[in-house]
Amino acid sequence: MTTSYKIVPSDFMLDDVLPGEMSTKQYSFTIKDMPTEDKPREKLAKYGPAALSVQELVAVLLMTGSKKEDVLSMASRIIKDYGEKSLSGQTNAEAMAKDLDIPLIKAQQIVACAELGRRFFVKRTTGPQTIRTPKDVYDYLYDMRNLPKEHLRGIYLNTHHRVVHDEVISIGTINGNLIHPREVFKPAIEHGAAAVILAHNHPSGIVTPSQADIEITKHIVEVGKLLGIPVVDHVIIGKNKFISIDVAY
Repeated sequence: MTTSYKIVPSDFMLDDVLPGEMSTKQYSFTIKDMPTEDKPREKLAKYGPAALSVQELVAVLLMTGSKKEDVLSMASRIIKDYGEKSLSGQTNAEAMAKDLDIPLIKAQQIVACAELGRRFFVKRTTGPQTIRTPKDVYDYLYDMRNLPKEHLRGIYLNTHHRVVHDEVISIGTINGNLIHPREVFKPAIEHGAAAVILAHNHPSGIVTPSQADIEITKHIVEVGKLLGIPVVDHVIIGKNKFISIDVAY
C-alpha cells in the first residue's frame, strides 16, 4: 500500500500568504543558514583545507558573494558552469566575469589563484626529486638563487633519497638567535623523514660560509645525531654557484 503525504493547511502565515494559498516566493538555503562550524572559513580553520569540498574552497577564495547570490551559491554555479579542470586553466578574468555574470574582482581572484597553482606545480616538478649530491640540491632549489633576503630551507628525505617535504625554516640572517633546532626537526618528525639537508642563499653571491653558518650547522648536526635524523649537508647557494659546508664533525 502506497502512502501519500497529506498536507494540512496551517493558521501560520508566511509572507502574507493566507491558509490554503500557495506562496510564489522561492526560498534557498544560504551560508547564513548554516551552523557556524559548517561554514567554509570556520571549517578550514578547524579541520584544514583537505576537509573542504571544491565548492567550499572556491567560496573561501571568493570571500563574499554579491547582492544577487551568496558566496556558496556563486561558488557552486562557477564550478558547474566551467568545470573544475577548465576553471583551473582560466587566464582571462574579463571574459570569465562576463561569461559567469560575476564581479570582475571575483574573476580576478580565481585567475590569480589558478596562476599560483600552475607556478607552484611547475616549481614542484622542476629539478631532481631524488637528491644525492650538493649539485642536486642546487638544481632543486633554483628558485633561491636570486632571493633578496637570506632564506634557510630544509629538505627532508626518505631512505631512498627522495624528497618527502621541503619548507622555509626562516627568513633573515642565519644565526643561532634566529634558528632553533626544533624548527629544523619538527617537519622531519611530522613527515617521517630519514635525513635532513639544510640550504640557504647568500644574496651577495659570495658563497663562502660565515662563522655563524659553521657554528649553527655544527649545533644542528649534533641535535640530529641525538634524534637519529642525520643532517647530511648544508649547502650555501649563490646566484651562479654553490658550496657545501662539511657536516662530518
